[in-house]
Amino acid sequence: MTTDAVWDVVVAGAGLPGLAFAAAAAQAGLSVAIADAAPIGVAADDDTGFDLRVFAVSPGSAEFLRSIGAWQRLAGDRMAPIEAMDVRADRGARLEFSAYELGERALAWVVEERALRNALAAAALEAGVEPFGGAPFVGLQFAADRAVLALAGHTLAGRLLVAADGVRSWVRQAAGILTPPRPYGQQGVVAHFACERAHHGTARQWFRSDGSVLAWLPLPERQMSMVWSAPDGLAAELLALEPQALAQRVADAGGHALGALQSISASAGFPLALLRLATTVGHRLALVGDAAHGVHPLAGQGVNLGFGDARALAEALSARGPLTDPGAALTLGRYARRRTEPVFAMQAVTDGLVRLFGLRQPGIALLRNVGMAAVDRFAPLKRALAQPALR
Repeated sequence: MTTDAVWDVVVAGAGLPGLAFAAAAAQAGLSVAIADAAPIGVAADDDTGFDLRVFAVSPGSAEFLRSIGAWQRLAGDRMAPIEAMDVRADRGARLEFSAYELGERALAWVVEERALRNALAAAALEAGVEPFGGAPFVGLQFAADRAVLALAGHTLAGRLLVAADGVRSWVRQAAGILTPPRPYGQQGVVAHFACERAHHGTARQWFRSDGSVLAWLPLPERQMSMVWSAPDGLAAELLALEPQALAQRVADAGGHALGALQSISASAGFPLALLRLATTVGHRLALVGDAAHGVHPLAGQGVNLGFGDARALAEALSARGPLTDPGAALTLGRYARRRTEPVFAMQAVTDGLVRLFGLRQPGIALLRNVGMAAVDRFAPLKRALAQPALR
C-alpha cells in the first residue's frame, strides 16, 4: 500500500521532541504526518506505579508544551516541582540553587515519560497530525522538491523530513550523516525509592570520587527517582543488586540525606554517549532531539534541548513568510543557526564537567572545590549559570 499525498512535513520518530514538533507544526497550519516503528496514540492510563523514565522539564519547555496544549493534559498529582538544587563534590564542596532566588516557581518539574508522551500524542492528533505507527523505516530517497520515507506498507513524501528517531537515528544514517555517538563508558542506572524523610522539593547531586555522578530527583510525596551515571563496571554491579540491597547502597552513597530508602521499582541501565554533529540540517532534512545531539544526563537537559529544537524549527517554519516551501534551505539554515549556540554550550558544560570530575591528578580536587565555593558565593554568576537550564 502507498500514499500519493505530499505532506508539508513528515516526522520520522514519535518520541517526545518529534510529537512536540508535529503538534506545533500542525497548529501552525502545516500538513504533517508522523511515523514510528511503534504504535502511535494515547495509551490507557496506568496507575500501577511511576514510570521508570522521568524527565526534569524546564520552565521554558513547560511554557512551550503549554502553548501547544500538552502541559494542561498532565495530572498535577503525578508531577513534582524541583524548588532547590543541592550539588556536592568530594571534600565538602557544595553549590546550591533556589527557585525563589532565581525568581522562578520551580527550577524544573519532574514528569513521567509516558505521561508526557500521552499528552503530546493527544495534542498532535487533535491538531490533525496523521499517524503511521507500527511500521519500521525501510528506505529513504531525496528528490529536488521532496523527501520520500519508505515504511513497511507505506511511502510518505514530504517537502521536509524531520528526523526525530533518537541518538542512533536510522534516518540520520540513511541520509549520509555518519558521525557516530561517542560512548562515555558509563551507564545511567535508574530506579525509584520511597524515602524516610521528606525531600522538600530538593534535587540532590553528588560528583563522586569514583568518577560517577549520583542524582536524586523529587517525586510526589516521600518518593524520589535516582539516576546514577556510573562507569560500566560499577553500573553492572548496581544492576545486579537485589532491590533492597540497591536501596541501601543508594542511601549510603547519598549520606542518608533522606533517611532510609525502600525500593519501589525495578532498576534499569542505559548507555551514555556524546553526539556532536557538524550539521543538523541537509537537503529537505532537519534533525531534532537526540537525533541531532547527545549530552550527558548530569544536567538533566537532554529532553529540554529536544523541546528547544522542536520549538525553534516550528517557529522557523511559521516565520518563513513568502517563502512557502517548508523544506527551503534558507529556512532550515535559520533553524540550524538558532540552535547551534544553546546546544554547543550545554554539551561543553556537561562534557567538561564529566571530564573535570573524572581527573585524578593531585590538586585537581582542591581546585574544583575552590571553584564551586566561589560560584556558590557569587550570586550573579550562579544566576548566569542557571539561566540556560531554565529555558
